[in-house]
Amino acid sequence: MVVALAVLAVGAQAGCGAPPELRDPGTVPTGTGAPTGPARTGTPSTTPATPPTPPPVGGPTTTPDAGLVATACRNGPTGQRVVQLLRGRAAVLPDNVRVRVRIGPLCAAEWQYTVLEVTGHEELQVVTRGRPTAPELVTAGTDVCNIEVRATGPAGIRTLACDAGPAVRPGA
Repeated sequence: MVVALAVLAVGAQAGCGAPPELRDPGTVPTGTGAPTGPARTGTPSTTPATPPTPPPVGGPTTTPDAGLVATACRNGPTGQRVVQLLRGRAAVLPDNVRVRVRIGPLCAAEWQYTVLEVTGHEELQVVTRGRPTAPELVTAGTDVCNIEVRATGPAGIRTLACDAGPAVRPGA
């Protein structure tokens, strides 16, 4: 029995000691299979060859949907073109009333929003769409948030026509 205890004690002590990874650092498994680099010291050892290029300032931006925000129309239509449309085929404005463009046209996607001051009448909001040289009237009036504007208008036009109130005021 004494011999059995001695063999057991020697066997138990033989299994004790430093784990294999501490005895021979060359056999340490990394777990990734990829070689590891030197330890980081907090400062990069090399600088990148070229810094990242920031987007151009003031240049055109590309977005998945150009209609998210209404901005001043770069390529038209002009305010006078909108007035001509309302006086012409649409027959919304008679020829004898005085009209001044107060806001716009503002464009979002292929839609436009304009606010007109009409002498002797309330302000007239106008929503058009289509080519700048030949806009088509969607709606005009004191409340232009109709079904067509809500359902098919781009977000920038819907915001102006439906969320901004009866007439958009600068700085409001």
